[in-house]
Amino acid sequence: MSKLPNLEIILCAPRGFCAGVDRAVQIVELALKKYGAPVYVRHEIVHNKYVVDGLKNKGAIFVEELDEIEDTQAPVIFSAHGVAKSVFLEAKKFNMFYLDATCPLVSKVHLEAQRLHLQNYEIILIGHKGHPEVEGTMGQLPNGAISLVTNSFDAENIVVKNPDRVAYVTQTTLSLDDTAMIIDTLKKRFKNLKEQKKQDICYATTNRQEAVKQVAPNVDAMIVVGAPNSSNSMRLVEVAERAGCKKSILIQRATDINWHDFTNIKTIGISAGASAPETLVDEIIISFKLRYNISVSTQKFADENISFNLPKELREQAK
Repeated sequence: MSKLPNLEIILCAPRGFCAGVDRAVQIVELALKKYGAPVYVRHEIVHNKYVVDGLKNKGAIFVEELDEIEDTQAPVIFSAHGVAKSVFLEAKKFNMFYLDATCPLVSKVHLEAQRLHLQNYEIILIGHKGHPEVEGTMGQLPNGAISLVTNSFDAENIVVKNPDRVAYVTQTTLSLDDTAMIIDTLKKRFKNLKEQKKQDICYATTNRQEAVKQVAPNVDAMIVVGAPNSSNSMRLVEVAERAGCKKSILIQRATDINWHDFTNIKTIGISAGASAPETLVDEIIISFKLRYNISVSTQKFADENISFNLPKELREQAK
């Protein structure tokens, strides 16, 4: 029997579930326990197929729009990414009982945009077109009150009504470095740009990117566990590449591993997007253990002990 090749695995910490994702998943699970199946969820509660499929198996029904739901007294849950004001109005029109699982850090951006609008600022949102968080943030304000830029080219060319009354907010799951470049471009164009006291990119996105930056230059390959429609997971892949890891790969499940990618690899780093549960990381480590003599260590960038309150309707159930 041939000896297994050695492989060093370095786990990035923190990784995986953030407080906003944990809260959103809890809201669906607790609603199912309290009210019974079905519970409806508008859009994927978080961007992870494993998590969504697990909730489907427990009785959650996922829809993209509220008009897909037949007349029901069952709870309707809004995803962690946040929704436009029009969605709340539509739910009230249909007399739906809804629970809002929007991450509190996304809600903070919504409130920030509303406050700036009341102060007569023209608002620029830095984010990815079509992402549900971006659609939800833009939907907090009247049409034309907020404009989207996705890169420095957009920032260089955006047309505003009054260059002296411009402010910006950002999607919470962006690349720190890309966002800084875009903001620098806006600062050069708009000398009185209203800056944020504290950045909108959330603590979990920041910590996961910084942890990857520490590990990526020192490994032959980097695995990011997450979904292709997860913004924060995709950013981790990009961050690893820019930090010096030439082979940076997004993987949803262990069954997705292309073993040819890991020929002659001696060290790998593993991180996970904020909507990827730790069980998927464990699954990947087990798969490598079948093919390699592995050693596993953890490189920690920061401790995370943040948690968010549940909706009042579910707090008693959580006890």
